[in-house]
Amino acid sequence: MMSALFKLTRPLLLLLAALTYTLGASIPAYLGRSFQPVVYALGLAGVLLAELSMALLAEVFRPHNEPLVENETPQQKEALRTNALYLSIAALSSSAFFVYLLYIDQALVASSIIFIVTSFVLVISYSIPPIRLVNRGFGELTLAAHIAYVVPSIGFLLQAQDNHRLLAVIIIPLTALALAYFIVVNFTSYLIDQKYERGTLLRRLTWERAVPLHHGLIVFAYVVFAVAPLFGFSILGTAFLTLPFALLQIILVRNLSLGAKPNWVLLTSTALAVFGLTTYFITLTFWLR
Repeated sequence: MMSALFKLTRPLLLLLAALTYTLGASIPAYLGRSFQPVVYALGLAGVLLAELSMALLAEVFRPHNEPLVENETPQQKEALRTNALYLSIAALSSSAFFVYLLYIDQALVASSIIFIVTSFVLVISYSIPPIRLVNRGFGELTLAAHIAYVVPSIGFLLQAQDNHRLLAVIIIPLTALALAYFIVVNFTSYLIDQKYERGTLLRRLTWERAVPLHHGLIVFAYVVFAVAPLFGFSILGTAFLTLPFALLQIILVRNLSLGAKPNWVLLTSTALAVFGLTTYFITLTFWLR
């Protein structure tokens, strides 16, 4: 039961959220603001618990005809659903408590409050009926926006207390790369999504539209990184260390659309590397500066 519950938490997404939050929190120090470790820790705990709740609630309200784990009995499924519900409520409540601690510490300003509220709204909208964006073709966009845009914005604003255009230049292309990654994940689960009639972004768009969108998102991201020096942000050059992986990702998806035999492990690993390593290299650059 515990191992099944652990799988439902989607630990990879928690790791990505921790990485993007750290990216956002590292930028203010580069801009000359002092780093606040206590605020960083409280904010990190809050966003990770929100992401955890987002993952679990999506499984709690999964249609009853879809299995939560393989070879489950009805009793196991109901027990797992109940445990996931309790854990998600505890996680969301704890996340709110950490936000309250940040408020007590006077670390919150209007802009950070807006993004924190946006995070909670996305968690609920993604997971819970009647909205439940995860089953309406907008789940991947919601995940990408939450992990790559909202979470790093919270990390930045908790440290900086105000906004800066450097943040937008970074998180907008990262959101595009995150969405490209989730589209790739849709490819790997396409057949089972068809079986259970899940409303994924790929099924809503169809392959014919999803493939050029995937390519366009990657190209857009690196174009933004390329023009960043025009705005005075030459520090983002490390993003191009993952360009070979991005080109490979485009080639693999193109071959897939042409009917080539898929190598799912290589494809998903490449897509994950493009988003994850790009975020990591940019974060490392700010920490070293």
